[in-house]
Amino acid sequence: MRRNWRNNRFIWLTLVLAFSLSLITTSLLGLFAPVQGLLAAPLQILSGLFSSAENRLSDFSGQFDDPQALRRRVAELERQLASLSGELIQLREVASDYQRLAGLLDYTAQARNQTFVTADVIGVEQQGIVRAILINRGTRDGLRVGMPVVTELGLVGRVYRVGANASQVLLVTDQNSAISGRLQTSRAEGTVVGRGLPSGNLRMLHIPLDSQVVVGDLVVTSGLGGNFPADIVIGQVTSLRNLEFELSQEAEVISLVNFNALEFVLVLTGFEPADLSIFEEAR
Repeated sequence: MRRNWRNNRFIWLTLVLAFSLSLITTSLLGLFAPVQGLLAAPLQILSGLFSSAENRLSDFSGQFDDPQALRRRVAELERQLASLSGELIQLREVASDYQRLAGLLDYTAQARNQTFVTADVIGVEQQGIVRAILINRGTRDGLRVGMPVVTELGLVGRVYRVGANASQVLLVTDQNSAISGRLQTSRAEGTVVGRGLPSGNLRMLHIPLDSQVVVGDLVVTSGLGGNFPADIVIGQVTSLRNLEFELSQEAEVISLVNFNALEFVLVLTGFEPADLSIFEEAR
């Protein structure tokens, strides 16, 4: 048995040597060139990928070899980020101003019989129950006491103090404000008074009992009294108050204007409030 195993091992060794000699001879004769080319192509691709990855890792790790250079790079990136953030804020402000001014322009285009002066809101005043804003237009710009102030969303108030280059505007939400209003649908009339609240809450008083008041209806200026032009939006009805034993109705109204975010307004310089004082003195 042991002799057979040795004989078999000798036979296998002879065959392996013969096969190796044949491969060497074939390779020397160039018969394996096509096969070598096919096998070498994928190996070259893999070698290139590993080489590229190695170079990138070397470059990346090289950046951390110099802490000073890394700090300078981080500081530079932070400066660039701060600069881009500032530019983004400026662009957003420009876009916001453009939208608001575009709305005012649309309003002036619709109100063809009026002339306007655009003003920036430069201050807000809250003295006791008085709610007012300051604008950067005055007598030099043709402003006078009593002129209505509006936005594209509706009535803001009226000018009640004027300087050379600034004016004070009493808001419709002020408790001293009283405006002759009209329900847009039923045409019922009443008086819209301010509630003194920054939310834009108003109240419409003295609405006739037989008049229909619908929640969501718009309230506009009636033009009665000559203090405001007719048909400027004052606000929208939010609820109805029916008081027992009263001879009229009351409605809660909210202005469509956001008084906490006013930046631009329009002053109706083409409207002059009627002076009725001469008739009062005649009485």
